[in-house]
This record gives sequence, C-alpha cells and structure tokens, in this order.
Amino acid sequence: MDRKLLRSRNIADINRVSARCLRVVIYFLLLFFAYLLILGEYDQWIISVTFGICIILALIPAALISIFKKESRRYTIHVMIICTVLITIVLITEFNSFAYPLLLFPLILASMYYNRTFVLYTALLTSAGILGSAVFQIKFPELTLVPAFKTFDSEFIQAVIPLIVIEITMAIIAFFIVDRNSLMIDKYIDTALTMQQNENYLIYAFSEISESKSKETGEHIKRVAEYMRVLGQASGFDPEYCDKLAAGAMMHDIGKLMIPEEILDKPSRLTDEEYQIMKNHVLYGEALLKDCPGEIMRIASTLAKEHHERWDGSGYLGMKGEEIAYIARMIAVCDVFDALTTSRSYKKGWSIDDAYAEIVKNSGKQFDPAVVRLFIANFDKIREIYKRIPEKEVS
Repeated sequence: MDRKLLRSRNIADINRVSARCLRVVIYFLLLFFAYLLILGEYDQWIISVTFGICIILALIPAALISIFKKESRRYTIHVMIICTVLITIVLITEFNSFAYPLLLFPLILASMYYNRTFVLYTALLTSAGILGSAVFQIKFPELTLVPAFKTFDSEFIQAVIPLIVIEITMAIIAFFIVDRNSLMIDKYIDTALTMQQNENYLIYAFSEISESKSKETGEHIKRVAEYMRVLGQASGFDPEYCDKLAAGAMMHDIGKLMIPEEILDKPSRLTDEEYQIMKNHVLYGEALLKDCPGEIMRIASTLAKEHHERWDGSGYLGMKGEEIAYIARMIAVCDVFDALTTSRSYKKGWSIDDAYAEIVKNSGKQFDPAVVRLFIANFDKIREIYKRIPEKEVS
C-alpha cells in the first residue's frame, strides 16, 4: 500500500459521506416542496420545476457513487461540487434571502476533501453563480418566486457584491483550515504507512520462521497470501480488507513453532499420538495470536485455528459447514492448492491442473462449494500467481 492508494481510499470514503449528505438534502427538498404546495402561496408549476431540478442534481452524484461505484474516481469530486453549487444557486435564485445560508453548504462539502484547490474552485463557482442568479432574476422575473432585483442599479451592486465578498472571505478562512488539516492528514498517512510496513515485515519474518521450521519456504507464504487476496476480491471485500486478509494468511501455520522438530521433520507416516500433537498446531496458533491487538491479528488468529477444518466436518476440530469462518474456508482452498503443487523433500509436487481437479473434486466435501466456485472463476489469476512466485529448489 502506498500514499496514493491511501489518499484514493480517503477520497472514496469522503465521497460516500458526501453522497449521504446529498440524500439528506433530497429528503429536505421533498419536505420543503410539500410544505410550499400545502401553503399554496407560490406558483405550483415554478415550485415543481425548481425542486425537480434540485432533486435531479442531488441524485446525479448519489447515483454515480451508489449505483455506478465511482467513489474512487477524481472526477466524482468535481461532479459532487458542481451539483451542490447548482442546487444552491437554483434555490437562492427562486427564494433569494431565504436561501442565503445555503451558500455555505458547497464550501463545507469542499472542505471535507482536505484540498485547498477544491475550496477555491468551489468559491469561484459559487460567486459566479451568485452573479448569474441576480442577472436571471432581472431578465426573467416571471420565473422567480421571490425576486430581489428589477434593474442593474445601485441596489443590485449593494446586494450582490457583499454576498460575493462574504463567499470569498469564507473561502479564505476555509482555505487555511484545510491547509492545516491537509498537513495533519499527510502526517497521519506517513505514520500509517510506516506502521503498516513495519507490521507486514514482522508478520512476514515471523511467518517465514514458522515455515522454515517445517521445511517450507517464504514462497509458500507469499502465494497463499496472494491467493487469499484474489478470493477476497472475488468475494466482494474492499481492497483494504483484502490487504489484511493477505497479511493474516501469512501466519496461518504459526502454531508449528510449538511442534517438536522430530515430528515436523519425520519422513515416514506419523503415529496416532504424533498426529494428535501435529493437529494441536492450530490451537497453538490461535493461542499465540488471539490476544494480539488489531484486525490483522484477529484475522490471523481465526485462520490459524480453522485452516484445517473441512466443509463436511472431518477436519482437525470437527467444525462443519458455516460453523467455520468464511475466511477460513477460503484459506483451506488456498493452502491445500499450494501444498499440492509444491515439491518437498518427502514428496513431488502435483501439476497445477491436477491440483485444480483435486480442489474441484472435493467441493462440498473438504471445501465450501461457494469458495470453490470463486476459485474456478478466478483460476487464471491463481495460475498467474503460481507462475509469478515460483518455488525455490528444495535441498
């Protein structure tokens, strides 16, 4: 993860909040529209057109985010600001001084993005809209519910100029507030990146120790992590959670640190007693991780405990079906697939096609059928990871 990605996610979150604000605006407009209709003091046709335009403008960014899922796109911000400014201008054109407090709404919305350019951009758009609104009232008084101007005289100048000055003044204040907050956000992002990089390094180093003890390699860790990322994305998880899934997956076998080497390294079949000791590595892994803070460690603890569970209940702990955490059902497929395709000192790895056939064959028995369907649908990505991260030669 890098600064650009974090900023993109931050913008996406703010866009979603802004879309919710506009949905609230729609509810307000509908209530105000109903009130004016009941009041019956204004031209109903003009009222209907005015509120119809405002609601359509509010729906555009909401649809862009909620329906078309464009919350991460930079142009969504511009659409959001333009629509908000237009709504404000339409309302002050029709209701004049009654709607003046709404002139702050576009600035408040722009300030949420911690971007000075957007604040100035919004102020200029709004100022131009104020001037355009006044001209419209003079040119088309019959289309205005509460006209404030009739001619371009001193009254016009005395009313419009102060509004624009107030708008620019508020923009300058917002500019410095946003400038300060932007610096704080940058520091937060730098700190978050450093902490995440350190956490990932420690997770990988710790995981590699556990894998090397059982004669496996860091490539196994990397592949299983990337396979989990693919299935996480296919499951509809957001990118941030998929990153956490990949990091947590690296530690699924951490419990092997507690297993004696003579059992891990035994080239022949384990006795029943030895097999029982080996099975305990899932409980050791959970015990090592369950009290560690943070979502990644909670994910890792679940994966460490349940990655050997089977859909039909024949796994290490006897958990069955949906009793098993969904992410553990995912790693069961990833871990077995990689284990099958990997050569070890005591076995030869299967071909990728044979391993694929084995996963499909055990759908509904060893593996969750829904996860297997995702595995099948995304097998091209799985194959690409398999080729991109080849196994080191086993001595």
